[in-house]
Amino acid sequence: MSVKRDYRSELRSAQARETRRAVVAAAARLFVQDGYGATTIDAVAQAAGVSRKTVFTAVGGKLQLLKTALDWAIAGDDQPVALADRPEMQRLLDDRDGVALLTGWARIQADIDARVAPLFQALEVAAGMDAAARELLEAAQRQRLEGAREVVDRLSSLGALAVGLTRDEAVDVAWLASDPMLFGRLVRVRGWSTDRFEEWLAQMLVGQLIGA
Repeated sequence: MSVKRDYRSELRSAQARETRRAVVAAAARLFVQDGYGATTIDAVAQAAGVSRKTVFTAVGGKLQLLKTALDWAIAGDDQPVALADRPEMQRLLDDRDGVALLTGWARIQADIDARVAPLFQALEVAAGMDAAARELLEAAQRQRLEGAREVVDRLSSLGALAVGLTRDEAVDVAWLASDPMLFGRLVRVRGWSTDRFEEWLAQMLVGQLIGA
């Protein structure tokens, strides 16, 4: 009996995860397509093929839907592991070559931006009309700032920062470089390829932060 109960429990958990993924994916599509303000819980429910109640049960209200969609887009999956704690970032920050570190970071940022840029644009628009969305945007900006500090502090520990560049200035440059709107402007508006954007971003970071 215990085996059967365990199996049923695992099955229910798997079904709940799939429902949650479907709801978040539907919400993300609608936020990008229609905007945060025009997207309703009913529309999300219909797009995901679930009830309105299920949307709230599986994820939550509109703001939580947007936050979850952004978190998953940044991470690339729905695993509850912060980007900074993931093996790829840990390996990157262990690199002892400043140029390799920034080149690898540019690759990670380009991958993230390709997933996040449309949602981030929706969030910025929403922040102009919704206080809760504005708080979410500010939290996202702080998160990016912390990531920039980690990269700059690693460069500093390697003695790789450009001469005459202060830590605060370096952090600001790295923070700006990680803004998804850069990707949005150059790739989505101006038609750059993701590979070209990644190459440019790496060159810009190395030139500005190391001066190589």
